[in-house]
Amino acid sequence: MKKFTHLLLIFPHPDDETFSAAGTVQLYKNTYQATITCASLTAGEMGRNFGTPPMANRETLARIRKEELEDACRIMGVDRLHHLGFRDKTLEFEQTEFLANTLLDLIEKEQPDLVITFDPELSIHPDHNATGRAVVQAVGSMPKLARPELYTKAITADAADIIGEPHIIYDISDYMPLKKQAIEAHRSQALEVNAITKQKLKEGADDPEAWIRYEQFWVHTFKDE
Repeated sequence: MKKFTHLLLIFPHPDDETFSAAGTVQLYKNTYQATITCASLTAGEMGRNFGTPPMANRETLARIRKEELEDACRIMGVDRLHHLGFRDKTLEFEQTEFLANTLLDLIEKEQPDLVITFDPELSIHPDHNATGRAVVQAVGSMPKLARPELYTKAITADAADIIGEPHIIYDISDYMPLKKQAIEAHRSQALEVNAITKQKLKEGADDPEAWIRYEQFWVHTFKDE
């Protein structure tokens, strides 16, 4: 495992950081005493889940999801959290250059040696892809020797067929209890996790929790590297 001492997670919605990298965060904190910074571009205010029984409505969801993100980050041991204030489900309509410049300012301020985000094309949700594209552009615009390493997370079913197998796969079994606790902190969204796990069990999966047990990433390589 390559040594990194400051991880910056950049994701569009509250809970993306937890599903994608909660175990990876613990691995680096415990192995290298890494500093962890998290940035959420939106508050996820256009989400379809309001909890069961409902604990939010369209007017209150942004505040509640911000609070859930703060709770999850405390559980994960995140050192700094940035709410960037973009509107949910509109990132695909923002100019990539504008998003990239905003994120470049953040990256230059935080000075991480590893950035983790979504793949710019293979991340299912338009906001996910837009975030990935902006992060790739931001990091790519930096001088070669000043760039942090960039890990991207692809989540389409055919990702490996298109871009090859992941370069990094972390078995985070030792941190599953903590990851589940952080997922549960996203109270308005947590039932989705149970539904996915139950569906995989129904389909006969040997390890129905594998989708959250193995955190996998692709190392992004720029043309000038």
